[in-house]
Amino acid sequence: MNRSNIYRLALLGITAAVLAACGTKKSPSITKQPPRTVPPVATPGEPMPTGTPSPQGYTHTPGGGASYTVVPHNAMPQWNEQNFSESLRSFRLGCGKLQAHPNWQNVCRQAAQTPYQNAAAKAFFEQYFTPWQVSGNGKLGGTVTGYYEPVLHGDVRSTRKARFPVYGIPNDFVSVELPAGLRNSKTTVRIRPNGQNKGAIDANGTYTADLSQFPITARTRALKGRFVGNRFVPYYTRAQINGGALDGKAPILGYADDPVELFFLHIQGSGRLKTPDGRYIRLGFADKNEYPYVSIGRYMADRGYLTLAQTTMQGIKAYMQQNPQRLAEVLGQNPSYVFFRQLPGNDDGPIGALGTPLLGEYAGAVDRHYITLGAPLFVATTHPVNNYALNRLIMAQDTGSAIKGAVRVDYFWGYGDEAGAVAGRQKHTGYVWQLLPNGVMPEYRP
Repeated sequence: MNRSNIYRLALLGITAAVLAACGTKKSPSITKQPPRTVPPVATPGEPMPTGTPSPQGYTHTPGGGASYTVVPHNAMPQWNEQNFSESLRSFRLGCGKLQAHPNWQNVCRQAAQTPYQNAAAKAFFEQYFTPWQVSGNGKLGGTVTGYYEPVLHGDVRSTRKARFPVYGIPNDFVSVELPAGLRNSKTTVRIRPNGQNKGAIDANGTYTADLSQFPITARTRALKGRFVGNRFVPYYTRAQINGGALDGKAPILGYADDPVELFFLHIQGSGRLKTPDGRYIRLGFADKNEYPYVSIGRYMADRGYLTLAQTTMQGIKAYMQQNPQRLAEVLGQNPSYVFFRQLPGNDDGPIGALGTPLLGEYAGAVDRHYITLGAPLFVATTHPVNNYALNRLIMAQDTGSAIKGAVRVDYFWGYGDEAGAVAGRQKHTGYVWQLLPNGVMPEYRP
């Protein structure tokens, strides 16, 4: 931001005051949390080196329209009222992956020997982390939405009630790494298969791919397609798959009773399928067809099926139950399609993009181009049910195709219908502070 540090700090103070004034009543716990396990608390040992924090007021602008400004911990609204023990629990889950990175080794070791006591956990976050308020394109305010882990009703076999398949990666699905230099190209390249569901761009490849036919964006990392004759073509869209394009071509992990519930499973990226005998099949993201996400809520509002305010998850479900003849039309507007894999049956929570379990109400999805995956993230927004301030220290442990921008967070509410009812109502202005180990600078990753 092209403003003085004095003005910037003053604005931060105003922001914190306004958010805290939204209501000091603590938000009630909405979701029922499953049992969870984390490594046991070790006996406290010698403190790890804390690093040297950047000076308060310092602004770092690495690119992409984002800037990051150092602020004191108490500039974050209701900082002293946090449940730091749960924030520490969530952070330690993420250390299962973070501890392999040099910038995070010391803080993860220190976290492992910090007891789950609020004062000790608060001291840990204050001593080892520097808060950076995040700005995107000169704006401090962004958008906070909510998501959850759905529980679908269905069965492991097709029945008259359970008729909608949950697909694994299809047999003919091929992912080909796309170099950054070809993202804006409309040329034709050659492809060669190099493994199960994999291919590579190779001048000597047997198949040709016209890049102008693929849904490539500035962030596309891979072409997703299939071989047809001597060509490599884009993979099927949602409308084609719902129309039967995958019949006999993909493993089926289970069958859902409700196609709209299955659609929202695709949006959430993970969930559980509950069978009639009470068993749960845990489903996790495996891959996707790489078409961009398109909002069916916006489509429904544009067509006059619902008002924009009614296009919540609950509103869309209710409309589809009353108008089943429009099911294929509406769901087909979003060409993006997700394939799943079966995960081990445990109660640690769904696995996020970091590769570790997500703790309900203490984790969220971010745009990893702007936010370091695994980092503590302070989010200041509005609770979607009681409209009080929701100020929470969570962990940035997940991503999502619709989560784009520096000040953009998808707040994870937990699992089940109750969590879904809350998540479906959340879309509020929010402010974000990224906490990084002292001495570690924020990054923009194109």
